[in-house]
Amino acid sequence: MNPKLTDYLNSVFTPYDGVKSVTELKADLLSDLQERYRELKADGKDDETAFKMTIEGIGDIEQTIMEVANLSRSLERQVVTNFSASNLVKSDFAGVTAHKGQFNSSALHGSDFSGADLTGSTFKSSDVREANFDGANLTDCSLSTLDLANASFNKSILVRTNFSKSGLDGAKFTGVRLTDVSLTLTDLRKTIFEGCLFDGVDFKLSDLSGQRFDGQTFIGVKFDKAALTEASFKGATLKNVSFSPGFTLTKKYYRMLKTICFDGATMDKLTFAHLKGMEVDLSKVTVV
Repeated sequence: MNPKLTDYLNSVFTPYDGVKSVTELKADLLSDLQERYRELKADGKDDETAFKMTIEGIGDIEQTIMEVANLSRSLERQVVTNFSASNLVKSDFAGVTAHKGQFNSSALHGSDFSGADLTGSTFKSSDVREANFDGANLTDCSLSTLDLANASFNKSILVRTNFSKSGLDGAKFTGVRLTDVSLTLTDLRKTIFEGCLFDGVDFKLSDLSGQRFDGQTFIGVKFDKAALTEASFKGATLKNVSFSPGFTLTKKYYRMLKTICFDGATMDKLTFAHLKGMEVDLSKVTVV
């Protein structure tokens, strides 16, 4: 065995120590190189010539190693972000990066996801009560059929996040900009929204009865077929907001809209006309 070949490979592979597939590649390659070196020596080549020809024969090995390492690490990341069907009560995920993570059918009660980057992750049919998502990036995440009671979303990043058919009693959204978020088919009567900006949010078929949206901002929001009995938008700003009953044979939806308080709210002309056409009291609304 030529020690120079071993030293050469060690120097090339050092940046990738610990990557299993690269370690296996190194062992296989060393065996092949030693065999090639012996063949060249048997053909009468001197040590230096045989070593040089052996090394030249493997081409751009560093590029190959890099590609193998990147693939291996990518696969390892995919494995480590699958936490489905796991008991993870009060687990510490604070500050982690777990893109496209899977947290389905898991016990996550009281877990800490604060500051985590969970972009593209899926939470489905899990117990996520009292979880901490403060400052977490939940862009393109799907959270469906979950128990999120008393979960915290203080200054979370919510972009195209989908909440549907989930329990959000006591869940608190504070200082959040919700962009193209879906909060559909969900009971939101006891959910807390404070200092939020709703941009392109869809509340279709959700129950918002008694909800307090005072002083908050709504842009391009849809409350279509949502229950809003006794809801309050005092001092709120509404631009291009839709309250559509869909197909109905009764005046029930229109009667419900008349129970909403818009005192002190500011509206654009389109939203104002939309609600005025349904005979909602807008006498204390400012139109801009």
